[in-house]
Amino acid sequence: MTLILDRRHLILSATLGVGALALPRIAQAQASQLGFTHGVASGEPGQTHMLFWARYVPSGGGAVKIRVEVSETPDFARIAGGAEVSTGPWRDHTVKAVVMGLTPGTRYHYRFIAPDGSISMIGRTRTLPDGDVRDYGIGVFSCSNIGFGWFNAYAHAAARDDIDLTVHLGDYYYEYQKGNYPADAQAIASRVPQPLNEILTLADYRLRIASYRADPDLMALHAAKPMILQWDDHETANDSWEGGAQNHQGNEGDWAVRKAMAIQAYREWLPVSDAPWASYQIGSLATLFRTETRVLARTQEKDIAPLFKAADPARALAEFRDGAWMDPSATMMGLPQEAWLADAMTASVRGGTRWQVVGFGTIMGQTRSPASAIEWMAKDAPDYVRQYVMAGIMASKAGLPLNFDAWGGYPAARARFLKSAQAMGANLVVIAGDSHNGWAYDLAQDGKPAGVEFAGHSVTSPGYEGALAADPAVVARALVDTNPELKWCDTSRRGYMKLTLNSDSVRNDWVFMDTIRDRSPKGRVGHSATVARGRNVMA
Repeated sequence: MTLILDRRHLILSATLGVGALALPRIAQAQASQLGFTHGVASGEPGQTHMLFWARYVPSGGGAVKIRVEVSETPDFARIAGGAEVSTGPWRDHTVKAVVMGLTPGTRYHYRFIAPDGSISMIGRTRTLPDGDVRDYGIGVFSCSNIGFGWFNAYAHAAARDDIDLTVHLGDYYYEYQKGNYPADAQAIASRVPQPLNEILTLADYRLRIASYRADPDLMALHAAKPMILQWDDHETANDSWEGGAQNHQGNEGDWAVRKAMAIQAYREWLPVSDAPWASYQIGSLATLFRTETRVLARTQEKDIAPLFKAADPARALAEFRDGAWMDPSATMMGLPQEAWLADAMTASVRGGTRWQVVGFGTIMGQTRSPASAIEWMAKDAPDYVRQYVMAGIMASKAGLPLNFDAWGGYPAARARFLKSAQAMGANLVVIAGDSHNGWAYDLAQDGKPAGVEFAGHSVTSPGYEGALAADPAVVARALVDTNPELKWCDTSRRGYMKLTLNSDSVRNDWVFMDTIRDRSPKGRVGHSATVARGRNVMA
């Protein structure tokens, strides 16, 4: 049938459940579009404040005032705080309100109330603790492509009592058109987000996020835990940077306009502030730093493809390695954010905070391609795949990284960050996403320990296993043997990370879900790594 969608109201509702993702029955959608439509969420936590999110579409579609109430009990017998804000079509009927005057380290219930008396679902959240904190649990997520599978990682984490806070490191949703990542043969038929085209306009971005936000397991996680979010590339377009993206073509309009529309929709539909970066104090235990490493100041990644067409590719790669690759002006964060992060981390260390936890969208650990990678491919792998793998092997022999879109493409910026962490005496824990696989690195600079990095596997997006025919254990062993900083990796499973902070150590668990092809919350810890305070290397 032909689906006619009212983009003013984005006809998606939590009451439609899973079917809302594909919007199969327009009559049902029209009947349930009014009122609170996409659950509730909280984010940007502080010790005495919290940001709350909802979406309310009134019958007339105009402006309304919505009130949020916060209480320590689910019956709301005593209101601990609240706020009232206006919303309407200018912000796609989303509601964001910051409630002040809360108590540190306290679990709260919250709800939204509309002018007609209707009430949203009740959410739960927790303010950041103050003072001496013995332990703290953080769930870490990245790369959740709805077409590839069910968000079982979200369901698993939502049900846990030992997760105080969640962090999403980017690729919360994807920009592609139907049939492209995933291909139709790979996709789950009931999980097709709207619109079907690649998202380019403000209406497109709003509708795509709305499709994702209608997922019941994602709604459950948002309703159960506060979340800190930062975007990576797919919230705009693949491999994006300040001035463009791999997946933005000349016939798709002005990049600056597309980027601005994507950012607007992101800030409307998610429990985030407009601050591009921020820090969060978890008592005396840790400072968590949210960064922006993608579209505000990142310089364009280097392209080494032309070097393979040179008369002497090996020489061309060596000259690039010793020259353009080391360009000190190449940056992921931009100098203002670099300076802010260095100052904020120094203040954390000098203030006696025991851990400095920094979230990046892409991996910092040094990763090169093993020479044996050519043996991992299927016999019928297309020529372009073989050429890509061979190029990676040649680059590795020249001392160049596997991925120039990660920190490996910005070695001078990486060195500045790690030298700064060493100089201030930080107990550095980096958490990262983007790669779809699980990694544990001992980060070093100038031959000395600088910190550890726990990089997360994806919620659903496929990793190495989708392109290779080799045993994942063989792939992992070769990667570890090739890369001195890399201590462990997994290249085949989906899930999330559980970071547990305490005074003397930090432990990271990689939680692997049993499946993503069916909806099931079953999972298990597949690997754990620990770093002791003062060591900056894993035990």
